Amino acid sequence: MGGIRKQYDEEFKKNAVKLSHASPRPVREIAEDLGIHENVLYNWRRKYTAEGDKTKYATLEEENRDLQRQLAEVKMERDMLKKAAAYFAKNQK
Repeated sequence: MGGIRKQYDEEFKKNAVKLSHASPRPVREIAEDLGIHENVLYNWRRKYTAEGDKTKYATLEEENRDLQRQLAEVKMERDMLKKAAAYFAKNQK
């Protein structure tokens, strides 16, 4: 169950999207020829335009990922400060 996932470089993804937009063939056929699943190609099409530029969706997705990382870091810092405050408050008494 579950195998090793293939990693594709960004250039391959952009070229696959360009090909899928330029070709009159269905996306399913193009995906089969490239050896990827049809849904993978559709996901890449959401991230890249026919010219190979990033779409607004991809930009927002990256920004969301960065904000999630920052939030996790701030939560960790907050928890550490709470523990430190409790420790020092206990020693003041």
